Amino acid sequence: MSQPSTVGLVKRGELLSSHESLKPRLKPHLGKSYDDNQVIRDFTASIGRGEKIALMGRNGAGKTTALNAILGLTDYQGELRVLGRNPWTERDLLMRDVCFIADVAVIPRWLRVSQALDFLAGVHPRFDRAKAQAFLAKTAISQSSKVRELSKGMVTQLHLALIMAIDARLLVLDEPTIGLDILYRKQFYDSLLNDYFDRKRTIVVTTHQVEEIQHVLTDLMFINRGRIVLSCTMEDFEARYLELMVLPDNLVAARALKPIHERQFFGRNILLFDKMDRNQLATLGELRTPSIADVFVAVMGNHAGATTAQGVSR
Repeated sequence: MSQPSTVGLVKRGELLSSHESLKPRLKPHLGKSYDDNQVIRDFTASIGRGEKIALMGRNGAGKTTALNAILGLTDYQGELRVLGRNPWTERDLLMRDVCFIADVAVIPRWLRVSQALDFLAGVHPRFDRAKAQAFLAKTAISQSSKVRELSKGMVTQLHLALIMAIDARLLVLDEPTIGLDILYRKQFYDSLLNDYFDRKRTIVVTTHQVEEIQHVLTDLMFINRGRIVLSCTMEDFEARYLELMVLPDNLVAARALKPIHERQFFGRNILLFDKMDRNQLATLGELRTPSIADVFVAVMGNHAGATTAQGVSR
């Protein structure tokens, strides 16, 4: 009989669940199906305490479903542990240590901002009203305003201020900055890094604006058709992938080294390599570390139509 799979918060190399003797990478996989449509399959991952991790995938890849399973908002096949708890059967206890920002901020439109602060202060023992007010002070939001009087971006700002003022061990963000302009997106991620994050907290975020948070991340995961196809630290990412703007005379030689992706930029060929010797590539053109977005395009393109994952496991 196969052993149950576990996705949980871990220290480096140590699984924080009731199955601490199991090796995370050797377990069978988490799954989720809707009728005959399997949206999560062979999902095996571990998330470390203190990590800031981006979960990336195309629309419909299974990101939100995976987050919903972690948060106890949907059932699943296999076994899942978050902070040592089963999120489906122990959600009430789990949510004392977990905060969640959905891709759509839902706050009653009749509520005043001050009443939202009052409500959180009354129901959540770890809510810090002063911290929420400090976040709001950086915005144009008045505490006397009703939610219906706020713009979409301001509602998002309010939601972020409320959630980030809760002292949680795990913060889950599903497209948290939708509706914010670039100034407030930068302000949010700066606050997330400087005012909220410490080495005891773990942050899991999905976003299509990955370039804006690349400097914040410690870890990265790509999901495709419900499977994890890449999982690595940012240090591993920067050491593993190289982008070469190849000199025209060296194009044939560069292609012979089997890049994982090729694109053109203003008439120049740019090749992306995985695990290639830097010194060898340097003789063929100009080297740089690729962006997460460039690697994402390459990996997802290579997995298009695939039925089995060939990604990196940490």
